[in-house]
Amino acid sequence: MCTNIVEQTPVTGAGKGEHGWFKVKTAMVSYDHPVQLADEHALNIDFLSDTVSERIAVEMDAASARALVATITEALRKAEEANAII
Repeated sequence: MCTNIVEQTPVTGAGKGEHGWFKVKTAMVSYDHPVQLADEHALNIDFLSDTVSERIAVEMDAASARALVATITEALRKAEEANAII
């Protein structure tokens, strides 16, 4: 069964694709059927540029997604603690 869970946020970043680096403008996060992962449902993240052809797609299970969120939060906490975020 499809969940139809999709969230979107603007981002400022860069991604490396098939043809080199490109600006990333949007992150689309969904929890639905994956394309490659063998699980029934997965957290899917698409990092998109302004052009449709430039995209980085990631699929992961829920435990990996939660671990990634915790790891990002911890890295940002340490960066703030070190006054590295301006």
